Amino acid sequence: MQGNLVISDNAHTDTASASGAGATFRTVGDPSVAAIESALQAGQRFWLDIPDVGADVVTLLPGTFGFHPLAVEDAEHFGQRPKVDNYEGFVLLVAYGPGHDGTPVEVHCFLAENYLVTVRHGPVPGVTAAQVRLRQDRTLAPPAMLLYRVLDALVDGFFPQLDGFDDAIDALQDDILRKPSDEQLGTLFDLKRRLIRIRRLTSDQRDSMADLLTGTRSIPGFDAETERYFRDVYDHLARLSQTADGYRDLLSSALDTHLSTTSNRLNVVMKQLAIIATIFLPMSFLTGFFGQNFGWMTDRLVSPAVFWIAGVALQAVVAGALLWMFRKKGWLGEKAGQ
Repeated sequence: MQGNLVISDNAHTDTASASGAGATFRTVGDPSVAAIESALQAGQRFWLDIPDVGADVVTLLPGTFGFHPLAVEDAEHFGQRPKVDNYEGFVLLVAYGPGHDGTPVEVHCFLAENYLVTVRHGPVPGVTAAQVRLRQDRTLAPPAMLLYRVLDALVDGFFPQLDGFDDAIDALQDDILRKPSDEQLGTLFDLKRRLIRIRRLTSDQRDSMADLLTGTRSIPGFDAETERYFRDVYDHLARLSQTADGYRDLLSSALDTHLSTTSNRLNVVMKQLAIIATIFLPMSFLTGFFGQNFGWMTDRLVSPAVFWIAGVALQAVVAGALLWMFRKKGWLGEKAGQ
């Protein structure tokens, strides 16, 4: 079976291990069902990590471990919300963390008194980080503490993502103030959609941790010392949720800024067009008036002086007077009264 089995070398968990001290371990790659059944019968402490769900896993979970069919169905078909479900003899905890491409990935954790089983679809950086820490410590912690390490690594993976949101929002706001565009709207809505998903997942996980800390839900091996570690995960989730709320407000402000800037630019264009139309309005009137084919006018308005005075100078004076009035009122961008 594809996966890794980290198993304690001790046949039975002693008093020191039960209180939180680690035990030496060995790792079995792609363990057989017989090896897993042997560890279960011997009461050994172990962590079984399953990177993908195949037909053998669907048979292993209810057959060897005796997991409830509903819990197995959840593991077989991902897409669950973060939650904690209590069953007889074990607890199912669904958690999320960022994947390598930044997309949230789902991990199902089956926790019992002596073992932890994690089921995932493909590589998950948070689970890999917990395994690296396990090899560095060179001791196998109790299953509840193993679960804490997995959850802690999954949750902490969201912080670099939110830092990236901070930089992206700052750059987006600068671009909007410089020159708003339709592409910025697409980027803004994409950021908002990703942020809302992270916010929803972290909030649901925070509520799951709150259920554990308040005693609404319970997990095997959850004592006062373990509670301190899980409370740390809760604090991180609360901080993530609050940070996501702040960034969501910033994105809403960026959207308002984009709409306001676009509206202001449109108003400026409309004002410029109105000024041009206003200047040409009297000029059109003059050219239309003097262009009338009346006998009296055609007989008398025939000299070059009349052309330059009535045809050119009068229109220039009118245009100049209008520009002076617009500048005086501040319609050309200058302050009124200057």
